[in-house]
Amino acid sequence: MPRETFDEQLKELEQELLAMSELVDRAIDRSVKALAERDIELSRQVIKDDEAINQVQHDIEEKCLVLIATQQPLASDLRVIFAVANIATELERMADHAKGIGQIGVLMGPREPLKPLIDIPRMAKKGRWILERELEAFVNRDVELARSLGGEDDEIDRLYDQVFRELLIFMMDDPRTITRATYLLWVAHNLERIADRAINIGERVVFLVTGKVEEHNV
Repeated sequence: MPRETFDEQLKELEQELLAMSELVDRAIDRSVKALAERDIELSRQVIKDDEAINQVQHDIEEKCLVLIATQQPLASDLRVIFAVANIATELERMADHAKGIGQIGVLMGPREPLKPLIDIPRMAKKGRWILERELEAFVNRDVELARSLGGEDDEIDRLYDQVFRELLIFMMDDPRTITRATYLLWVAHNLERIADRAINIGERVVFLVTGKVEEHNV
């Protein structure tokens, strides 16, 4: 295969990855929107859409394997291929977390949340911002941007701790609120994990460019 064709296929892989990231971003946004608006049908749609995201991830992995099996990629090419496959896996797991929030939306039904959804939408917004920036770092091979985002999920961790403390007080004051409080704890946990996985993408960007393993999520 001519080098030009191989490069084109690598570029196509990256474009498919970015298209997948848009699906995941929408899933996160819609899962929290459905929860806030008590829109059960939208929650169910988020759950259903996860199947399409899973298929995209599977297709990307298959194409990565074909490139490795049929070509003789250089070490730098292999890092690109592995980066795409790894990031696709992180995105698929983010979609699973969004699906989890959708499932909670269905469980909660039309009932109002135990407490106003203030911190949870903030967590979602920040997580989506981190994801967008990490993908920007990937596209531009921007190591410094990837490294600079390493601590950006601290804000989400603080919000999660705040949600946890508030809900714990509810449960201690009135055990009848335990189920409803637990639903929101699951939502906050899913959003915290989404942010962690977004940070993982930054680590993959650094390895892609430098060949060095760095842990950003500490």
